[in-house]
Amino acid sequence: MRKAGLVFLLSVSLATSAGAAFALPPVVVELFTSQGCSSCVKSGELVAALDAKPRVLTLTFPVGYWDYLGWRDTLAKSEFDQRQRAYMRTLALRDVFTPQVVVDGRLQAAAIDPNTVGKLVKTASRTPGDPPQITLSKARLSIGSGPAPVGGADVWLVRYLPGDQSVKVLAGENRGKTVVEHNVVRELQRLGGWRGRPVRFRVPTPSDKDLNTVVIVQGARNGRILAVGRSS
Repeated sequence: MRKAGLVFLLSVSLATSAGAAFALPPVVVELFTSQGCSSCVKSGELVAALDAKPRVLTLTFPVGYWDYLGWRDTLAKSEFDQRQRAYMRTLALRDVFTPQVVVDGRLQAAAIDPNTVGKLVKTASRTPGDPPQITLSKARLSIGSGPAPVGGADVWLVRYLPGDQSVKVLAGENRGKTVVEHNVVRELQRLGGWRGRPVRFRVPTPSDKDLNTVVIVQGARNGRILAVGRSS
């Protein structure tokens, strides 16, 4: 009886570990926004509400191409503009715009109507996948084997400041308004590629200890997010 009980407990433990190893990644919602865009004022509230849902991770990428309207975005970075333009090409869009959300790297909409964006998140969450296992520590990243898309995948290191940031806009279309942005990305770096076989990377030290770190494995050609890892 004792031996049978141990075998049963071991079986349950293995099943639980396997389930954790192959857990579905969160649905990643990327917001491209600008403090100088009058339509963007409430987009932070929209993604913050989504971020409170289970299995959803929202990331805000402030862009700078509206700076000419009179206010220089205090959080924008050129690499965020480049990321959005890469999505423009992948998703066959005519141009970039704000506020825009890209869901799962393959669905997009204006970040204005919560119902529209919510439907995209539901669609992405129901899409079957077979993500590789990711192990992420402060200094090391390991990605296991799995089915890779045609052209392989890019491995992105993303660091963001969790929660809300408030910015008082002093000029331009939003002069006098306070713009609240959620989970603002401060670092974006491509670590390398993944083609279905196990790989390892060194993880650089963050510029700010208050930043959260995630790794995104994303199809190089189709943009689809295959797996997401968070630091332990």
